[in-house]
Amino acid sequence: MEIINVVAILTSSLSFLIYGAMLLNLESMQLEFKRFQLEKFMILTGILELLGGAGLLVGFYIDFILLFSSAGLGLLMFFAFLVRLKMRDSFLVSLPSLFFMVLNFYIFYSNFYKVKDLSF
Repeated sequence: MEIINVVAILTSSLSFLIYGAMLLNLESMQLEFKRFQLEKFMILTGILELLGGAGLLVGFYIDFILLFSSAGLGLLMFFAFLVRLKMRDSFLVSLPSLFFMVLNFYIFYSNFYKVKDLSF
């Protein structure tokens, strides 16, 4: 695996593990979901972020998990970016979701054709 892929995977996985844990534990993070009127998705989002972050790490050993996790996190960040646009947040505030969307789709794309076996 190329060094840029390793750095991308570690950056994304550690970020989502930290962010997911913060979302589930810090009221300041939870207030954002209330502002978006999406509080019913807060716990699910936190769990998906933790699973996705862990899945990226497991993906060093199991190719299919890497693809599934990176695609899932990319989609999660796509919808997060759409919510930020809908809320008319500034570009600077919206930038992290856009960055992590692009990063995770890069991880997916750069590893898709390198995967030897997509079976379970």
